[in-house]
Amino acid sequence: MSQSNALLRAQPDGATNRDSDATSQTRRRVSRKPFVAVGAAAALAIGWGTISHVRVAGEAQQTQQASRDRTPVLRVAPAELRAGPVKLRVPGQTLAFESARLFARATGYIAERRVDIGSRVKKGDLLALISAPDLDHQLAQARAQLVQYNAQTAQARAQVEVSRANSTLANVTYGRTKTLADKGWETLQNLDTNYASTQTQQANVANAQAGVAVAEANAKAQEATVERLKQLTEFERVVAPFDGVITSRNIEIGDLVNADSAGASMFSIARDDLLRIQSYVPQSNAIDLHSGIEARVTLPETPDRQWPGHIARDAVALDASSRSLLVEVDVPNENHELRPGLFVNVELLTPRATPGVIVPAEAIVFNKAGLRVATVDADNRIRFRQIVIARDFGSEAEVTGGLSGGERIVLNPPADLKEGQLARLPDGAPPAAGKVSQR
Repeated sequence: MSQSNALLRAQPDGATNRDSDATSQTRRRVSRKPFVAVGAAAALAIGWGTISHVRVAGEAQQTQQASRDRTPVLRVAPAELRAGPVKLRVPGQTLAFESARLFARATGYIAERRVDIGSRVKKGDLLALISAPDLDHQLAQARAQLVQYNAQTAQARAQVEVSRANSTLANVTYGRTKTLADKGWETLQNLDTNYASTQTQQANVANAQAGVAVAEANAKAQEATVERLKQLTEFERVVAPFDGVITSRNIEIGDLVNADSAGASMFSIARDDLLRIQSYVPQSNAIDLHSGIEARVTLPETPDRQWPGHIARDAVALDASSRSLLVEVDVPNENHELRPGLFVNVELLTPRATPGVIVPAEAIVFNKAGLRVATVDADNRIRFRQIVIARDFGSEAEVTGGLSGGERIVLNPPADLKEGQLARLPDGAPPAAGKVSQR
């Protein structure tokens, strides 16, 4: 150990420094190797990303160019020019052409009931009979009083004749007395007395005539009472006011009914040989409606069966809350196939003043440019047309402006469809021109 130390101490200082420098350089070279590797990897990644980005951008440009250059296959339908009537379908309900609720006008007990619900009756048929003995006695009393008043009228007229005779006698007596008094054979006192007697008898005649007027007025008033009671007794027979069917019955034999009662009616009757169908038509279609327009009525349960009718009347003014017009369609129903109270569909055939262009609803495009349709011209180029919807029928619409009929309309046009773009049509596509339809 001592020898080794001696040898180390014996080496010169320069050799020791050289060994130290070599060791430091070696250490520096070893420490740089990780950084070089990381840098190389980063450069490789950047290069690969740049190449991929350029490739993706090129593919995107190629895709966009292909999208611009592609020719889409489009489904088309012709714009139909219709000259036939406009078919407007609205819901409605059936109502009896006439209906009435029958109440008692005489107080009494139900003695007979001859009909029930569903019974068909004719005008004037007896439905029920009311027993009202009090009313019958009142009528008998009124008739007896009428006889009494007529007798009083006869007495008053006889009294007029008596008064006239007395007046005539008084006038004759006064004339004789005056002749005698003028010759001095009668006193003036008797003359004045006879003159007063004539005036009294004239007043008696006027009084008797007034008595006749009073008696006649009493007799006429009693006649009115008799007629009123007679009419009330006729109401003991409850009869049908018109031909129809009994739709409700609220009485039984023995029930007490009161005249002019505000309670339940005895019967309800409906005339159903002619029905009125009530429907509400929106404002957009109400302008063209008028009486006489043809209509067809169908039931949801039997859609293949139709009942013809016509608009008979309308409310003229639109309902302010719904902006719709109430119309009534009269439908003959002699076979009683339809019943009052049914929900029905009403198809109104409104005539057109001029032919209208009809397009499918799926062809209408609405965006910032407004309402438009895409058409395919004779060169198979896309041409957009501005339109205005005149009538909306749900699956199709009648439009004005931009179309004249016969154009090929694109169905469900793609959002990226451009003006002037070339389009391809499938086999069997309609030609570029059409004709007027009478539908």
